[in-house]
Amino acid sequence: MDRKYKQRGYQDDSQEQRPRPAPQKNDMRAPKMPAFREVTRCNLCGQMINIEVGGIAVDQQCPKCNSDLHTCKNCVSFDPGARFQCRKPITERVVKKDERNTCAVFEPRKTIERETTTATSSVKDPRSAFDKLFKN
Repeated sequence: MDRKYKQRGYQDDSQEQRPRPAPQKNDMRAPKMPAFREVTRCNLCGQMINIEVGGIAVDQQCPKCNSDLHTCKNCVSFDPGARFQCRKPITERVVKKDERNTCAVFEPRKTIERETTTATSSVKDPRSAFDKLFKN
């Protein structure tokens, strides 16, 4: 039978079983993926805020820009498209969304971010940082 393609393995009549190579032991280390963390940030400057066990206090301010943190814009329920710009059922509208208020349904907005700081950033000697990066 004359075929169009003459390469070995293409429509071979005999179903030869080629020996498969034995699986090699994988000596590769697992890549160090950055961890994730839950972070609260100031809505004006983006500074990371440390939240105590009780949450954000009504009079707490941002350490960087001194803006109020107990505001509608820092709340998880803030939604510009919702009624009174809040997802929770509130009875009256808060006029200034970036000023301190005493809302009872306030809960700080938390985001999930990658941990981007590495241990090699604390290394002062560039040669040891290079060796640590490509160690065997």
